[in-house]
Order: sequence, then C-alpha cells, then structure tokens
Amino acid sequence: MAQLVKLQDYVSRYEFDVYRYPSQFVRLKKQQWEKVKYQWESGEMEEKPVTPEIIEIEKVSVKNKLFSFLKKKEEEASLPEREVYKEPEDELEVDMGIYTDIQSLEELKKIFLDQIFKFQLKWASSTILEKSYVDNSYHYDERLRYLLQRFPDNTLVFYCPILKIKNAPVELEVILLTPTEVWLLSFLEFEDGAAYIGSPERFWTKKWAEKEEKVLNPVISLKRMESLIGQILSHAEIDLPVQKGLISRNGYIDYPRAPIGIQFIDKRRHDQWFQQLRNSRSPIKGVQLKAAQALTEYCTTTSFRRVQWEDHSVVDEQDEE
Repeated sequence: MAQLVKLQDYVSRYEFDVYRYPSQFVRLKKQQWEKVKYQWESGEMEEKPVTPEIIEIEKVSVKNKLFSFLKKKEEEASLPEREVYKEPEDELEVDMGIYTDIQSLEELKKIFLDQIFKFQLKWASSTILEKSYVDNSYHYDERLRYLLQRFPDNTLVFYCPILKIKNAPVELEVILLTPTEVWLLSFLEFEDGAAYIGSPERFWTKKWAEKEEKVLNPVISLKRMESLIGQILSHAEIDLPVQKGLISRNGYIDYPRAPIGIQFIDKRRHDQWFQQLRNSRSPIKGVQLKAAQALTEYCTTTSFRRVQWEDHSVVDEQDEE
C-alpha cells in the first residue's frame, strides 16, 4: 500500500520526520495484518459491543496518553523539535470487531485495506498537536484509493499538494516518488470509452457516443509540474529521473504528433505501466526520502491546534496563578 505523504494543504506527520514514518508505517501495517489474519483464521474475530463503560475507558486512556506525552515533552524541552516529537507506537490499531461474517482471505484483505485507508487519511491530516479539516470527498475518492491501495509500500504519494512558490499558492496534481524515479501524473478520466484527440492547442477534443466537446489540454499542467518539481529537486541536489504520465484508465488518447517525454497511459497501455510500478521490490531509498523532504518544505499547511492541547494550556495558566 502506497503512503500518503501530503494531501492538499493538510498537516501531515510525514512533514515532521519523513525519514521515520515510511518505515514505521510499513512495520505497523505488517504487524496489524498478521494480527488480523491470525484472528480470522483462529475464529477469534468477534463483534465487540460498544457500551458507555467502554467509551469512558477509552476517553481515560486518551487523556493518560496526552498527559504522559506532556510530561515527557517538558523533560525533553532542551532537545531539538524533531527529536522530541513522538507519536504513540500503537496508533495504527485496526479494529475488525464489527466484521464477523468474512468468508474468504481476499474479502479480509479488502476490508483490511479499507481500514488502513482511513488511517492514511488520518496520518495525512493530523499530528498529536495539530489537525486539519478534511474534505469529506477524500473518503470516497476512487482515484486516491487507486493510488494508495494498489501501489506498493515503497511509493510515496503527494495528492493535489499546494506549493508556495514566490509567495503564491500553486496546486499540483499527483506526484509519485518511487525508489528510482519521480512520476508526475495528470488524469483524463470522464465518460467510459471516451476518446481524446490531442493537439498543441489550449484545448483538446473529447468524443464519446455521438457527442463532442472541448477539454483543457492536460499537457499544460504536466509541463508546469515538471518545471516546478525539477527546480526543487535541482536546488536540493537530488538526482532522480522525472517522468511525466497522462493517465486515462477508462478512455483512449490519440495524439499523432505528441511531444517527446510524456507517456500517454490510456486504457490500452495502463495495465503494462501499472504492473511495472507495482512489481517494484526495491526498498525505500535515502534519495527518495530526501526528495520527499525537499517537496514538503515547499508545501503549504493549514491546520489548527487540537482542543486537548488548548485546554491543557489553560489549566497550566490557572495552576501558575
């Protein structure tokens, strides 16, 4: 499962330590899958009724974790921020208790991945200190699920990130960081079976059934992304090849005199391209993490401080008085 490093302008824990969280995610996901699989195979996956007592116990547990963290934070106040910042090791905890009628291992895997997808959104929109308001549409975003659930763990995803370039926000489309290359992706997916006629003009022609209309030339967006990402990587002295891809999983792209350097990944070519990336067994590499860090430094973040921390600050002020 690919890792969601940055989603739009939401606060992400990867921003705080991109060298730590990718390996931690892989380890925790593996541990949780082995646990869930064992429970299913041994018949221990039973429905757990939610009672007021359980809810209250969970609330107390959360409070204890928060105050424990605060105490540790005070003790380590002299350390650099990135050394002090710690997330609970057991945060990636998958509760499959409500799924009691799973008939096959494949069904179990699908449900498990759906649960991990929720954690991916959480990790890409909150830290223990801050949180961002997540647009509800991302929970049902088929394209985001495709990128996260079907690509391997060694792929780092930037989904619609907003970069700050010369004090101006610039929203990009999709960036995939693999161990060996950077993929800049634009999607051209509307009606099933639609055909897109490419040209160097500002608009392309889309044809489906007996209809025809204009769509904005997606190559423009790809070239803009290439220019910005290329400059960032060059400034950080990162040597990774940058690939550009225009994806149409449910349609066809016809561009007789297409510009060199762009792969047109339509319905006829998608499976081959996808399998090449999916079959990559290379571990996450240092240069890949360095690239991720360089990009996050240019990403904007909009977030607010969690209520628990605001409440604790008020208590501290009252105690001082």
